[in-house]
Parts: sequence; structure tokens; C-alpha cells
Amino acid sequence: MIKSVVLSLALTLGLGISASNAQNKNVYVDDSGIMRWGDSDKEVQGFGVNYTVPFAHAYRSAEKLGVDKKEAIDNDVYHFARLGFDAYRIHVWDTEISDSLGNLLENDHLDLFDYMVKKMEDRGMKMLITPIAFWDNGWPEPGEDTPGFSNKYGKNACLTNEDAIAAQENYLYQFLNHTNPYTGLAYKNDPAVVAFEISNEPHHRQEADSVTRYIKKMLTSMRNTGCEKPIFYNISHSIHLVNAYFDAGVQGGTFQWYPTGLGAGEELEGNFLPNVDLYEIPFAKNSKFKKAAKVVYEFDAADVGRSYIYPAMARSFRTAGIQWATHFAYDPTYLAYANTEYNTHYMNLAYTPQKALSLKLAGEVFHRVPVYKDFGAYPENTQFDGFRVSYEEDLAELLTEKKFIYTNTTKSIPPSPTRLNEVAGYGNSSVVQYAGAGAYFLDQLEKGVWRLEVMPDAVWVEDPFGKNSLQKKLGEIRWGEWPMTIDLPDLGADFVLKPINEGNGWRPAVAGKRFIIKPGTYLIARSGVKTKLQGVEKWKNITLNEFSAPMSTLEKQYVLHEPAAQISQGSPYEISATILAPSQPERVEVLAYIGWRPKTYVMENNGYSYMATIPAEDIKAGFFSYFITVMGQLGTQTYPGAVTGLPGDWDFEANNAYVVKVLSNDSPVYLFDALADNDKLSRAWSPQSSFVPLAEPGKAEIRIKVARLKEVDAENPNGEQVADYSMRYAFREKVSGRVADLADKKELVLTGRSLTDEPAAVQLALVAADGKTYGGLLELGPKLADYRLSLDKLKEVKMVTLPRPYPSFLPYYFEGASRAVFDIRKAEVLQISVGPGIQDVEKPQALAIVSVRLE
Repeated sequence: MIKSVVLSLALTLGLGISASNAQNKNVYVDDSGIMRWGDSDKEVQGFGVNYTVPFAHAYRSAEKLGVDKKEAIDNDVYHFARLGFDAYRIHVWDTEISDSLGNLLENDHLDLFDYMVKKMEDRGMKMLITPIAFWDNGWPEPGEDTPGFSNKYGKNACLTNEDAIAAQENYLYQFLNHTNPYTGLAYKNDPAVVAFEISNEPHHRQEADSVTRYIKKMLTSMRNTGCEKPIFYNISHSIHLVNAYFDAGVQGGTFQWYPTGLGAGEELEGNFLPNVDLYEIPFAKNSKFKKAAKVVYEFDAADVGRSYIYPAMARSFRTAGIQWATHFAYDPTYLAYANTEYNTHYMNLAYTPQKALSLKLAGEVFHRVPVYKDFGAYPENTQFDGFRVSYEEDLAELLTEKKFIYTNTTKSIPPSPTRLNEVAGYGNSSVVQYAGAGAYFLDQLEKGVWRLEVMPDAVWVEDPFGKNSLQKKLGEIRWGEWPMTIDLPDLGADFVLKPINEGNGWRPAVAGKRFIIKPGTYLIARSGVKTKLQGVEKWKNITLNEFSAPMSTLEKQYVLHEPAAQISQGSPYEISATILAPSQPERVEVLAYIGWRPKTYVMENNGYSYMATIPAEDIKAGFFSYFITVMGQLGTQTYPGAVTGLPGDWDFEANNAYVVKVLSNDSPVYLFDALADNDKLSRAWSPQSSFVPLAEPGKAEIRIKVARLKEVDAENPNGEQVADYSMRYAFREKVSGRVADLADKKELVLTGRSLTDEPAAVQLALVAADGKTYGGLLELGPKLADYRLSLDKLKEVKMVTLPRPYPSFLPYYFEGASRAVFDIRKAEVLQISVGPGIQDVEKPQALAIVSVRLE
């Protein structure tokens, strides 16, 4: 009774629960806004994922696919352990486990959630639970008619309707009091539950006092259970209400970060390290905020398929004072072949091994980099506290005396190879050479004894960020046999491998540190070293013989190849392809017609990557046409089209070939063409803008109409309004065959027009990989014409962070630290901006663009 009075008084005064928790195992928030463990006073540092098997689409899909959901949870949680995750967060689909009055329903969803929490706790993971999601249980499918209060009232009414608020109070009280049958603990008392976040992304639109009253009611309900854990509230939405949130008595604020926007519908191209250079919180100096703990409940570089970015995001979080972050969202392995749950995200150890290793590295950042430590601006901050990120190499890595972790082939050398005790990677390094396409893990168990785990190969056969379905394979898994070399001083040149996972009988012979490996788990012992380990022992948070991976899904042959858009006459042409087949091809050739004579070029391979270089003397102006022929156990197949036989056969039925434009060195280099490139143009949607064909064959124009250059942001109504409408097109791949010609170009030429009788101003800018941006202004008349900018007169301008990040309060412009001189050969993004140079920003703007080229 006394505790309840104290809690109520604390809420009334807005004091929250703090150092009193230092005497128990609960986390508490100190006076400087740092979460600390109650039994040690050490800073809380947590990193992990969101994961949704007990609910919504993941649950329904498991039912459709006949998946044992608890077994699926076991397998994925094991992968969380291998990736070093120690944090978990989820917005519970309250609509599936409550009725309209907020009564908790004891059903399969809740049972699975309880089971999952126990399995994570068994691996040492901690939880931040958001009991209220407000969502229906649809996405990407239509929602079902669920019994919960969120289904009855919807999000907006849940924040204002008294009956809906009463239902939430009831639900929160029952949820925190619910005893998990697998742990025997109520969530309010479970030491593995670090904190609660009241609800997911509330989007308040009411007055501040109404918001404070609502939050206080939720807090009171939760505190009346006796819960002493920190309670958080989302403060990255409706940020003008930040004082109202803390006046209610919450102990911390939650944030999210989607620095590349959401829902591009395709994989984004280009360097996004500028987009993640800084996590700037506009109210960082607010006195109430300074005393509050800070966590990130969701983040991802959505629609980015590369592996370099997550440690840079983690670095920026730590600089901003974030102690805990959970990625959104880890794909259940049984769904990862199709990526249907959230197609703008893609994360799974088996299917996205390089991205998963990058996430592992981000976790290392959270546990190594001090909170608030600042490393400066990009590109000077790409190396920090043992970490390195490289867009150019698609690489993130950590090198310390004991750990060597990397997401791609690297030439870096660990500082103390003799002291290494953990290696994890993909591709080749000074320690491991491996031709497969899966992740591997090497862990020292004792002197001269290591554990090796090798995942099967994963190859994307479709863009995973498009329109997906359970009937469409995006990634294939293949259990290959590949050479591996391990060069560890602790193992020497002579060691023995013993398979230890269930069903694995592969015992490779070792010669000169080299052997042939299959997916599985192995004990490796240096020659002459005796060990008592058998593989059944517990080690850290795993059992040594554990292994989980999807079986091979590969049933057909793929040749994945996109010809260059354009190449230069008299320059060599590199043809690369990814070839995936149930058994490795015996021979792969490019067949081209030089004049009328056929000529073949053998493609050399490294794993699944095949390459052939067409010599410069064979590249002549006109069109270069070629086929790729694959010979192996499936016979001879020619691509495109997987046609049986060779192009020279009398009955070869395919007429289509890969075709590349071969242009003279002095011909224009097109950076953007509306007809071909409109779909890949990143820009804010505008209902008045359009894409229309022109009468001239092969031509179209994008019509850009902006009613207001300045718009009020509903989530940040008091924020600065930038008078700008910008678009971004990444052209690096488009011009990769013409890079040698760029240095000779003198002008940037836009073909377009004003859509009114008055001139229309537009800024064209070229962005280099390091964010260095040079541009100039053009004034378009009403007549369709060419408008020119001299390259030597371009000046440094601001780079717009596109796609626009979320939350929307993040910086509109990137201001980097590059001191490099702008080099046209390093330009890779075209930025088109409406706003610079315009005096009357209240006036509607309208213009059309057909193309942009270099001459």
C-alpha cells in the first residue's frame, strides 16, 4: 500500500522511478538519463531485433506452410545467439490477444509469445515490450476481424475515446500481471524484461494537456500492478508535444530511424553513408529530455541490400545517446525465401548472410562505443574504435586483438593473429579463404581447439524489395561443397576436423590448411592437441553441436546477368554473371558475333560469380550482341531464355541475345532518361506530377508540379520548413561502361521545359560517392529545348538526403567533411532540385524533364 502511494506520488510529480531500484535487479534511470542495471549500476547496452512469429502475417503464413511455429522460434533464436543479439522488442498485436474491453485472451498467440520470450531468455536476451500496437493484424494481407479494442476503435479513437482508453487501462494491467507459464513469472516481475513502452507510434493530434492525461492513465494502470521497471513513450512522433510526454512521468523516450525512407519497391542504389551520418534530435537540449533514457525501438536502411551500413547507424545512435536498439524486422526463416512480411526490409542469417553479419557488427558497436562519443562527419568517420565501413567495398568490419568480423572479402590484417579467439565472416580474408556464399563462424574453445560453423549458400534470384508473395522465390539456398583455408597460428598447418551436428558425417581431409567443407558444425583441433570436448557441451549461450539452416531449395538453373546500358568503342567490356545450378557448371562461355564471325570467350568463376573480359579490339561502334552458354549435368543451355543447345546449331530457336550499345568516345553520356529511368527516380509523391509519352518515338517526360515548396510536417509542425523539392537518380551502373569518357565532357545538358508561360528554375547537381555535391541553376523556358551548364562553372551545393529519412525531423541536408576535389569520374548520383534560386517560394512550380546528359 505504501509503495502504491509512493508510485502514485512519483507519477503525479513526474519523478518516475530512479535510483531506488539500485537495490534490486530492475533497471533504473539515473539523473543524467542513463539506464543502469540495478544490481551493478553498469550502463545498459542492448542490441537486437524485432521478430513476429506469434502474430499476424508470420503466424498465418506458418499455418499455411505447415510450419511448426515453436520449432521455427527455436531455430531463429539460435541464430540470434550466433549473431550476438542480446535485446528484443516487439509491438504486441493486442488486437489478437484482447477483447474489446481490454481483457487478456489466453490463446495460441499469447502462448507462442510466452514460449518465445522464454527461449530468448534462455539465450541471455533482454526484452523491451510494447503491449499495444494499435495495428490490425493484416499487412501485407487484409486484416482479419479480430476481437481486440484496437480493431473496434482504431488508433485515433484509442487516443481520445474514453471507452477505448478504459479498455487500454484494463488491458495493460492484465498484460503486466500475466504470468508466463514457461518462466513462472509475471512480465512486471521478470528480470529479463528491461522496460516497457506503452504503445507503438501513437501519432497524437490533440492538445498537450489531453496527451498528458492519456499517458498518465496508462502509467497509473501499469504502476498499479506494482511494476517498478522504466516505462517509455514514443517521442519521435508529434515532437512538439515532447514536454507533454515527460510531464506525464515517463522515464524515457523511444525513437526509430529509416534513413532511406520506406517502400521504394526495389533495391536502392548508391552510397547511403551520408544518410546515416548523424542522428540529430531537435530537442536534445530539452532539460526534461536530458534526464530521460533513450532507446531505438525500430530501425533499418530499408530497401538497401548491401552490408556496409548498419555499424555506421549504430555509431550515430551511440553519439546521440542511445543505449538500446532493435532492428525491424528479422524475417522468420520459413518466410525468408519470399520476404513477404515486410518487403521493404530483409534480414535473415541464412538468406541475407552479409546483412546479418553487418547487424552483428552493429551490436558490437553498441557494446564497445561509449555513449555520446563523437567521431566527426563522413567520410572522416568511416574508421572508429576498431570498426571500418566502406561503401566502395560493400564492407563493414571489426579488427581487435581478439575479434575479426567482416561482411565481405577484405584485405585487412588483424593486429594480433595469435590472440584471436573469434572470427566471423563472408568471403575471403587473411584468416579464411572461402568460395561459398554463406556466413561462417570460428570460435576458440580452448588452446588449439576451435568450433567452425558454416551456413549454406544463399543467392538472391529476384529483387527482394519488390512485390512479393509466398508463391515467388526471391532467394535460393544451396548446400555446396567448397574449398576453405584456415590460417590461424593457434591451429597451425596441420589440424583435424570432426563433424558434430546431428546427421553430419562429413570428415574432410586437411592438406596445407586447406580442405573441402559442407554446411554444418565442426570441432577443429590442432595436430597433437587432445580435448575432452565431444560437441554436446554448453558453451556461452549455445550448445556446441547446434546447427540450424534451411535445406537446399534449388531445383533449376539460374543465369543472373544484366548487360551494360552503354559502353565505349575500343574499350574492354567485362561481362559478369551469377550462375546458380543444382550442380556446378562444367564450362561457361560467352559467344559473340564479331562482324559475322562467332567468337567464344571462356568465363572464369569464383564461387557463383563468373566473368569474361571482351578485349578492346572486339568492341566496335554499333551493337555488341552475345549469349552466355552453360554446360553441365543439365546439358547445354544458352541464355537469355535457357534455350537448349548452342547459338550456332542449325535448329537453335532463340532470336534474342544480350545487346549493348557501343558508342563513340565523343558521344553524349546520358545520366537520366525519363522513359527508361522514371521508375528509379527517388522523390516525394506528388498527386499533380505525372509521367507521359512524347510524340517523338522513344521519348517521354516527367512533369513535376509542386503546389507549395514549403509544407508543414504534421509530426513536427514547429520545425523549419525548407523551400525545396528534390529528386535523386543513381546513375553509376548506367554509365559504368563509359567512365573513361567522362573526363572529356564539358557540359551538363538538360532537355526539358517550363509547363507555364513563365520561366521555371531548376538546380542540377552531381553527387560523388563521398557526398561532395556540385551543381548549378538553369532557367527553363516554355519551349522544349536543351539547357546547358558548363561543368567548370559548377559550384558546391547542398546534398539532400534522399529518399527522405524517417522520422521527418532528421536533417534535410547532409553537410560532410570531404576535402576531396570534385572529380566527374566519381560522380554517381544526379540531384534535381526545385527551390534553389526561386524568390517567391509560395508560388506553384511546374516543369518537365526529358533527359539529362553530359557532352
